Amino acid sequence: MCTFIIMGNTTSKRDPPPPPTNKEKGTNGNAGHRDFKKNHGLCGLSLEIEEISTNVPEIHSSDEDPDDVFYKFVILHAENDTNEASRLQHLLQNKFCIKPGIIFAEMPGGRHLLENLNDVVNRSAWTIILLTEHFLSEAWCEFQSYTSLMNALNKQHKYNSVIPLRPLNNPLPREKTPCVLQAINALEEDSPGFAKQVEKIFQESKYRQQQAIWRKERTNEIH
Repeated sequence: MCTFIIMGNTTSKRDPPPPPTNKEKGTNGNAGHRDFKKNHGLCGLSLEIEEISTNVPEIHSSDEDPDDVFYKFVILHAENDTNEASRLQHLLQNKFCIKPGIIFAEMPGGRHLLENLNDVVNRSAWTIILLTEHFLSEAWCEFQSYTSLMNALNKQHKYNSVIPLRPLNNPLPREKTPCVLQAINALEEDSPGFAKQVEKIFQESKYRQQQAIWRKERTNEIH
């Protein structure tokens, strides 16, 4: 804390500064309210600004280990749905401030698909299954779903962590959805309650709990 000392002739008389006018008081009183509104709206940026910001490369510290990232979500998708998965990734990260997230297409190449699948499911708090018409055209998609569900059944902290999602574009009809996924309430992007569903599912406390367990398991593996 800084202390300011006014030097000068203590015997001299000076007129005190005039009190603030009502206009000035009103201005100062509204400043905090304006700042609150400004900060409160940071997560509600326009889609144009969001799109620009997502194209700017992130700057990582040279000391940061990319393998030490625990994601809030991973989107598993068909090969032909990479663009749609990327759109939903940006939507969740930028509109709902649920980050970091990843799509399966962003996993590093040169490794076996099963190794990448096991890694990304364990390193994410929630696994999103993208349900489009392309889902049924690839046996790999159903395998991803069953693997994620088995992972959630075998690990107590992963309970309710698999989220089927029907997007706006080319959604898979309910009657075509595999029975094992029909038993899980899916996120419907065209639903009026989509935003409330997202806020209810992706809770910060649940993420922190899973992150702590993952870090502990990873530390035990290293040592």
